Amino acid sequence: MTADAATLEQLLTSIDGRGYGSYKQLRGSYDLGSCRLVVDHVQVDPFAPPSLMRLIVGRTAAGIPEDLLDDRHGRVATTDFLARAVAADLRSVEGVSVGAPQQEVLERTSVALTDDAVEARITVQLPASGRRVRGRSALRLLTEHLPQIAEAALVHARLDAAALRAHVVLHRDQESLRDQLADRALVAFVGDGSILPRGSGDSDLPLTEGAVPFRSPESLRVGFDLPSGHRVSGMGIPEGVTVIVGGGYHGKSTLLRALERGVYPHLSGDGREWVIARGDVAAVRAEDGRAVTGVDISPFISGLPSGIDTRSFSTADASGSTSQAAALVEAVDAGASALLIDEDTSATNFMIRDERMRALIPAEREPITPFVARVRPLHTERGVSTVLVAGGSGAFFDVADHVIALDEYVPRDVTDQARELAGGPPPQPDAAVFAAPRRRVPADGALNPPGKKKPATARGRGTIRVGHEHIDLSAVSQLVDAAQTQAIAHALDRLADEQGKNVPGAPNGPGAQSGPGAPGDPGAAGEPSGVRAPDGLGEPGPAPRTRRTLGAEITALFARLDDEGLDMLSPHRGHPGHLARPRPLEVHAAVNRYRGLRLDDPAT
Repeated sequence: MTADAATLEQLLTSIDGRGYGSYKQLRGSYDLGSCRLVVDHVQVDPFAPPSLMRLIVGRTAAGIPEDLLDDRHGRVATTDFLARAVAADLRSVEGVSVGAPQQEVLERTSVALTDDAVEARITVQLPASGRRVRGRSALRLLTEHLPQIAEAALVHARLDAAALRAHVVLHRDQESLRDQLADRALVAFVGDGSILPRGSGDSDLPLTEGAVPFRSPESLRVGFDLPSGHRVSGMGIPEGVTVIVGGGYHGKSTLLRALERGVYPHLSGDGREWVIARGDVAAVRAEDGRAVTGVDISPFISGLPSGIDTRSFSTADASGSTSQAAALVEAVDAGASALLIDEDTSATNFMIRDERMRALIPAEREPITPFVARVRPLHTERGVSTVLVAGGSGAFFDVADHVIALDEYVPRDVTDQARELAGGPPPQPDAAVFAAPRRRVPADGALNPPGKKKPATARGRGTIRVGHEHIDLSAVSQLVDAAQTQAIAHALDRLADEQGKNVPGAPNGPGAQSGPGAPGDPGAAGEPSGVRAPDGLGEPGPAPRTRRTLGAEITALFARLDDEGLDMLSPHRGHPGHLARPRPLEVHAAVNRYRGLRLDDPAT
């Protein structure tokens, strides 16, 4: 039932000066004329997380042109534009937020389009004096300021219509180019004129003074025709092994960081609008001290003096080399089509081993096979490309398909010179190196630890708390927004819910048939369930339980996201909280770094 503005005014006036808990009476729906205000959750005290509210405008009143909403990319771009409009108007309103959109255009829950309405999901710090209600201040906020913002930011007639349309057109063009990369056998594209450097180390805004616009070498220049009718040209990075070289501070790592972020579309004016990578490109680095559970790192590390079987390697405190080997294998098994690696964030003994060290320590005494010896089989056997920054060693010239040199931020194709130094084209592997991906099936209750009483929750961009454990995601560089981290926290809870199901015919229960897994994932562990009658009995017995691998579970979760939307991750009805869609790769990364993860023996 929806009350009117007069009812809300009467309520707030009556609780003015009373204890803060009196605000709980606000829960409900109110017709404020230009919009409807829905109060879904009221904070318990002034220092608790803020209240959750929605500003709702009917689709007819909002008047958003339907041609902007007739595909997924149009809806994502439109709601992103509206969220930014709401955020801009809220800058002058203390204690109210719709989230903080950054330079990337992401699917978010901040603004939603339903069949009959447009709604802004906001958090509100309700006014207080100490622990007492400031009812008159709340009245002005809820009945004056918020309706004005709803009308200014959610109604098409009040918006910059040309800017909205340009925002949608750009987003559709960017995603169209991304969709063309695989067919053109490209890992990524960097448009001519792009501005790659950022303003400072703690800013993601473009450098405004002294930045050198990117210009492709002629040998690597490609062009793309876009749905808008425009055409863009720039450097295409081909599949295979690409090495980026150059002197210090000449732009190598800047280019690689731009490619890392190129998995997301960027705002007009960001400078990286036309830095577009395939959506499943993964950055990999060393990460001393992380947990690793049941990962086959044997292509890189084997024959350890301790006798540990590295075909199913686990540790609570990985070294630089073991952590980077695990991260690489995890990314490939999760479906990455290409890897981005910077020598500055890599373990040296994982990457290369020079002639003098090989002479001093014979191969049979060294458990590490360096990445330089595996980068080509990774491409030929698994179809995974590598883009690598190397400034201190030419070891990768022997195995590179392309070498790009940055000289004062200007790229040159130096592949021919590098091959002359290497003595010829890259060699072909003699024998297969990489085995089929290992089945990794979570043990019962592994994602729902004992003593876990609250939902998993994010602490900023880099940490998730699950029960008493903290998952450290600070090294996961392609996680760009705290709202993505919160979505991953909810995703872990949804995965735990699915794992906990043990109902006949349910996705994870007895009698369940397993579906296909993620790219490179072998799917379900065990045999498909059947019906077997015990000896001497005509009635069928219970079917054996069939459980899916982690990859298959995450694939199924993202299929639900596609069908039901981002709201399905949230445990809350109505306002879901501020979430942004993560990639499957980052959900895999969170599960793999969870110290409570336990796996079933694949032989059972």
